[in-house]
Amino acid sequence: MLEARNLTKEYRVGDRPLTVLRDVSFTIPQGAFVAIIGPSGSGKTTLLGLLAGLDTPSRGTVLLDGADIGTMDEDRRARLRGEKVGFVFQSFQLIPTLTAIENVQVPLELRGSAHAAGRARELLTRVGLGDRLDHFPTELSGGEQQRVAIARAFSNEPRILFADEPTGNLDSDTGQRIVELLEQLNRESGATVVLVTHDPALAARAGRTIRLSDGVVVEDRVTAGNAG
Repeated sequence: MLEARNLTKEYRVGDRPLTVLRDVSFTIPQGAFVAIIGPSGSGKTTLLGLLAGLDTPSRGTVLLDGADIGTMDEDRRARLRGEKVGFVFQSFQLIPTLTAIENVQVPLELRGSAHAAGRARELLTRVGLGDRLDHFPTELSGGEQQRVAIARAFSNEPRILFADEPTGNLDSDTGQRIVELLEQLNRESGATVVLVTHDPALAARAGRTIRLSDGVVVEDRVTAGNAG
């Protein structure tokens, strides 16, 4: 489903190069639940951006469902993301003027779905918010907002979901429930889940952990969670 080949990302700081990622390579099969972990500044979020086609590497290749996203222009990458990729962010990224169900409907309506409302209602019910459909984000707790964001991410039935520190703004108990929800949806939908976190306890829920340090993969191992 996802392959990184010798990914390197460099920036210029004044007249000096700053290497954020260096020769990162791995393969993630369809349906896997993988956590990318490491301390702040290790390159986790940069790597996630490259894998999702939100940024381009200085060197190296990303294959997403067999497509080399480095050969695509931004329009083609955006179309690929719209068709195959879901995103969950630390800051939820909900539209504050829309209700929970309206937030989930947005990507469906952008694709012209005739069943957007029904699909949104179904997903919100699956994440335990069937009684909160008409609430605005400010009327929801942090954990509830993140569940809306997860429902939205799964609305287009993505083949892969990228989650960037999805529990970072939540307390530990709520964060654990969010990871359990991602785990459940991973099993039920068969979507690949790639989770970035700095929390090893949460990462242990995944079937595999890839550890970064100073932009280099220093560990890649199967854990006690789901296979992948």
